[in-house]
Amino acid sequence: MASERILLVDDDTDMQMVLKLYLEKSGYVIFTAEDGIQAIAVIEDKNPELIILDVMMPNLDGFELLPIIRKHTDVPVLLFSSIDDDMNKVLGLGIGADDYLPKTTSMPVMIAKIKAHLRRSRAVEAKVRPVEKTNSAIISYPGLEINLTSAVVKVNGSIVKLSAKEYQLLCILAQNPERIYTVDKLFELIWGEESLGDFRTVMVHLSKLRKKIEKNPDEPQYIHTLRGIGYKFADLAH
Repeated sequence: MASERILLVDDDTDMQMVLKLYLEKSGYVIFTAEDGIQAIAVIEDKNPELIILDVMMPNLDGFELLPIIRKHTDVPVLLFSSIDDDMNKVLGLGIGADDYLPKTTSMPVMIAKIKAHLRRSRAVEAKVRPVEKTNSAIISYPGLEINLTSAVVKVNGSIVKLSAKEYQLLCILAQNPERIYTVDKLFELIWGEESLGDFRTVMVHLSKLRKKIEKNPDEPQYIHTLRGIGYKFADLAH
């Protein structure tokens, strides 16, 4: 049985109860919140390992709440919405969500998604954290420093805040300079499954990452695009 902690944020108490009962039956420890203030309080107190966030909420909707949540935690966030369209999906992924699930999603599929995101979160965290055998816990390039021990990234000496997925993408690319990664491969490494043609997820996260670390994102110094092929990190150290 699972025992991971999940926070369910939804102002619809009936929907919240149905999900809570189903997820608890699947073995998860469920915390609930009906608005943003409650959600942040639960995050700080209970440290959930995954968050299911309703999009359509009064006063502070899911899109507005997500950036606030990202200031407190980098755990997987699954947006849950009655609106199923590409624009909302792109927006949600662009501001830090890990997935976007319509409310028509069946419970078995939701459980499968939750398991996959929790598994990927554990696996990627283990990949990007240094082990005793590594020669250095710091990756350095001109103007860029990645401390693998503290997960702190500095650009020209100033700390930049990255989401979990942005940090994971940066570590994989920067630890393997000049190696070309296809979008499918990056999706597999970070999200733990085949992309099935979902190129936007990787592209949105890479775009946000470039805006944070590149002096000119339109003419990147670090992360280069090889059109029709993929991406690579320039080996500026040599």
